[in-house]
Amino acid sequence: MQQDCKARLMTIALAIIEPQIAGNVGAMLRTAACFDVAVHVVEPCGFAFGDSSLRRAGMDYAATVPLQRHVDRVAFAAHIAASGSRLLLLSTSGEIDLYAVRFMHGDVIAVGNEGDGAPADIHEAADLRVRIAIKPDMRSLNVSVAAGIAMAEALRQLAAPVYGWERPDKMTGDL
Repeated sequence: MQQDCKARLMTIALAIIEPQIAGNVGAMLRTAACFDVAVHVVEPCGFAFGDSSLRRAGMDYAATVPLQRHVDRVAFAAHIAASGSRLLLLSTSGEIDLYAVRFMHGDVIAVGNEGDGAPADIHEAADLRVRIAIKPDMRSLNVSVAAGIAMAEALRQLAAPVYGWERPDKMTGDL
């Protein structure tokens, strides 16, 4: 499953920072596979990476994902710096709304872990800290759901023509 994400630079990538729940990572790997998005997993993980719940949630899709594991946040930061990619962190405390972001090829969308979110050094390293608007009385979305929403928006802006989808000039569906 380990592949080099560098070849995928003309699309987006997803970075999962120190995940704690294998099922969430499996769900993100499955979503990334369906959207043809490369994934970076920044260790340590709160589970054995080959855990059966990871395989169960990712199913056979996970094996198709270009995946790069980083031994720690320092190694991941060095990779991002060398690649020239922008790091966009999804955070409940993000300053910019997801739908105000103009995505660029090569962007890396990062998510923190389920318990603590992203560590301070990732917040500081992020080029943009992005929030997904939800009801004010709700704390947060599930991390895999938030990652899927952000990947879909980035692909809506960037990659739709690559997959043969037509980018609409106007919205349809008016009654």
